[in-house]
Amino acid sequence: MKKGSGFIVLLGISLFALFSCKPYPTHFSEVSSAAGIDFLYNFGDYTYENILESSGSGVTVFDYDGDGWMDLYMMNGTWLEGISDEEGKVFENTPNKLYHNQGDGTFKEVALQAGVDDRHWSMAAGPIDIDGDGDQDLYLLNYGPNIFYRNNGDGTFSDITEELGLAGPDSLNGFEKWSVGVSFWDYNLDGKLDAFVGNFLAFDPEYVSPTTPELMPHPSEYAGQASMMYMQQDDGTFKEVTADLGLLYPDSKCMGLTVYDYDRDGDLDIFQGNDHQANFMFRNDGDRFSEIGVEIGVAVNSHGQTTGSMHGAIGDVDGDGLIDLLVPDLRYGALYRNLGNGTFEDITERSGIAGAFAGKGQWASALFDYDNDGDPDLFSANGNGEELILQYPLLMENDGNGNFTDIGISDDPYFNEKRSGRSAAVWDYDNDGDLDLIVSHVDLKASAVLLRNNCDNGNHWLGLSLEGQDGPAAAIGATVVVHQGEKQSVFINQWTTTYLSNSDPRLHIGLGSNPRIDRLEINWSDGTREVYPGPAPDRYITFRQGYGIVE
Repeated sequence: MKKGSGFIVLLGISLFALFSCKPYPTHFSEVSSAAGIDFLYNFGDYTYENILESSGSGVTVFDYDGDGWMDLYMMNGTWLEGISDEEGKVFENTPNKLYHNQGDGTFKEVALQAGVDDRHWSMAAGPIDIDGDGDQDLYLLNYGPNIFYRNNGDGTFSDITEELGLAGPDSLNGFEKWSVGVSFWDYNLDGKLDAFVGNFLAFDPEYVSPTTPELMPHPSEYAGQASMMYMQQDDGTFKEVTADLGLLYPDSKCMGLTVYDYDRDGDLDIFQGNDHQANFMFRNDGDRFSEIGVEIGVAVNSHGQTTGSMHGAIGDVDGDGLIDLLVPDLRYGALYRNLGNGTFEDITERSGIAGAFAGKGQWASALFDYDNDGDPDLFSANGNGEELILQYPLLMENDGNGNFTDIGISDDPYFNEKRSGRSAAVWDYDNDGDLDLIVSHVDLKASAVLLRNNCDNGNHWLGLSLEGQDGPAAAIGATVVVHQGEKQSVFINQWTTTYLSNSDPRLHIGLGSNPRIDRLEINWSDGTREVYPGPAPDRYITFRQGYGIVE
C-alpha cells in the first residue's frame, strides 16, 4: 500500500458515513436520559463471577396498551440464595421494569401499576395475544419458574401461569430450570399457537473449573437442558410434547430460537443456536421434526468449529429473494447464504463480517435496514463472556450485495466507546419511519442505552402489522414479497429476533428512493396466499388476512 493510501480509505469511509444519512453528523444519538430510560442491570451482588451473572437479560418491545406506540419491558437479575454473595442481599427482589411510551419521545416506568414488576431472575419475555382478544399478553422466561401474564385490557396484567400449564419443570438435568426464550407459532397448522421454550445450562453454582479455578467455568463444562415444546389444546391449556415430536435433546444448550420456513415448503421450521455445541435446524416434517443442521450446513462454521452461538438473525442480505442466516457467537460468528436448494454456504469471510467480528463476543446481532435503502444492515452488541472485558459495538452498512462495511467507527460516540453489551432490540419508538435501537449492558455502568436513528436521507419506507383471520397464528412466520418494478424484496414476519429479546413486532420495509409499490404478496403461514395493490408508503398499516388494510 502506498504511503497515505490508508488515510484516503479512512477519509472515504468517513465521508460515506457523514453523507449517507445527512443532514445529521452521526447515524445514531443516545437519548436514554432525555427519554426517561433509567434501567440499570443488576446481577445480584457486587462481583461478576458466574455464568448466570454474565449472561445478562433481555429487552422486549410491544404495544401493551394498544395505543400505536411501542412500549418497552426490561428484565433484570436479582439476589439469589446460594448464588449471589451475601453482601449483595441489598439487591434482593429487584423488579423488572415496564416503560410506557407516552408518544412524545419520553417514557414512564409503570411495572408496579401494571402488575409485571416480577422479582425472579428474568432472562427474556415473549409478547403474544394468546387468547385472541386483541391485546398483547406476556410470557416471562426465568431462571426458575416461568410466568405467563394475561393482559387485562385496562393497563394491568394477571398471572395465569398455572391455568395454562406453562410454568415449566422445577429442574432439568438435576438443576434449576434455566429458560432463555420462547417462540410462539402454529407448528401443526391447527389454528392455535404453540410454544417452543429454549432452555440453557444445568448450572451448578458450586462447580469450580479444575483447569481455570480463578475464572468462571466455561459453558462447555456444564451439562445442558432440553428445550421444550408445548402444544396448545382445544381448551387453551398447553401440553408438553417434546419427545413425541422428535425435539428432545436433553443436553442441548439453547441460547436463541428462530422460527421460519427455511426451505419454503409451507411449514415453519426451528433454528436453535447452541452454546459450544453444533447448532440445530429442526425441519418440520408435518407430524414430527428432523434435526438436519449438519446436513444443510448451519451446524458449525466454515472451519468445522462449533461456536458459542447466541441466536439466528434472518434476512435477505444479497437481494436474491432467499432468506439468509446470521449466527453471532462469542468467538467467530457466521453468515450463511441460502443457496435455494435447502442448504447454506458460509460467506462470513467474503462478506466482510469476519474481520469486524474477529476478537469480539457478539451477543445480540440484528439484521435491520437502518437507512431504508432496501437491504439489511447489521448491528452487534459485543462483550466478553467469562471476564468483564469491554468491546466496541458494531454498525455495518450493507452494499446491497451482502458485503458489509463498518461505519460505526466513523463518528458515532456510542460506537466509539467500549461497553459489555448483551441484549438488543430494533424498534421505531418515535414512529418516524426509521429504526432505533435499545441495548442492555452488564458492565460497571450497567445502563441501558436508547439510540435514536438520525438517518434523514429521504428514502421511503412501509411499516406492516399482520393479523391472521383467527388471531396471530397465521401471521407469525408469514412471508411478505414487495414488488417494485423488476425488484422483489422478501421479508419474514418473524418471532424472537435477537439474543433474549423481541424487536418491534411491525414488519419494517425500506423502499429506497422509489416510493412506488406495485403490489404486495402475503404468504400466510397457514398456506393461504393473498396479493394486494401496492399501498402508499411512509406510514404504518395493518393487513388482516382475508380482508386487506385495516385503518
